[in-house]
Amino acid sequence: MSTAAHDVTDFQSEVLERSRTMPVVVDFWAPWCGPCRVLGPVLERLAATAGERWALAKLNTEDLPDVATAYGVMTIPNVKLFRDGEVVDEFVGALPEREIKRWLDLLIPAQASPLVAEAASMAAGGDVAGAVAALEDRLAQEPADSAARLALAELQLRGDPTSVEATLAPLGEESEDRATALRVLAHWVARAGALPEGAAQAHFAAALASVREGDWDAALAADIEALRAQRKYADGAARELGRAIFIHLGISHPACEKHYRAFAGAINV
Repeated sequence: MSTAAHDVTDFQSEVLERSRTMPVVVDFWAPWCGPCRVLGPVLERLAATAGERWALAKLNTEDLPDVATAYGVMTIPNVKLFRDGEVVDEFVGALPEREIKRWLDLLIPAQASPLVAEAASMAAGGDVAGAVAALEDRLAQEPADSAARLALAELQLRGDPTSVEATLAPLGEESEDRATALRVLAHWVARAGALPEGAAQAHFAAALASVREGDWDAALAADIEALRAQRKYADGAARELGRAIFIHLGISHPACEKHYRAFAGAINV
């Protein structure tokens, strides 16, 4: 099945089974729906440049009303993202293209370039300095490589968080969310030695130490403990830090999938 937009006729094979090999974005629509006619071309345009990252399926609720009912579609347009046969997120209404891109980038992060993946492997193996040097060389040759720039900023959290802002400054609005998240992380990592006192101080300090080590699993676990100990510590610093981690990594990152429910529960107590 092509990743291009198509009209669903067999929901089981075209959406549920397909979503086990790649994410499938399903546009629940109807011919009489004005907002659907606005949103549809936007989704189709995005899908046309998605490659193998995700597929778009258009489901006419007039043709398949039972499917729409089964998935709780009350208002259209309704867009749901399926992965491994399950709905992982959705939105309702004709959102602006920029917001849809942000939604997709959060839930389906773009695959890292070979160089960025190699740098990540070097860092994971303990050669953070080598990874930083490789990314700096890449940016010296190609300053517009946003993936390399974001990867470098992440590594700078470990050694020199004050350099993050200069690294991120040239990025355009397409990377705005991740850049903002990295700025939040750098802000707190740089202040790890001067945290205010409170019941959550030790837990929050542990979260920052884990961010600096690149251990996102431990960072989220400690951040959740900070929220449980003192939800409003430092004017909501733990909530801010956790959200920044989720935005930076993307919801499909193993650490985010593992801790999402606990984090959501901790901030909503």
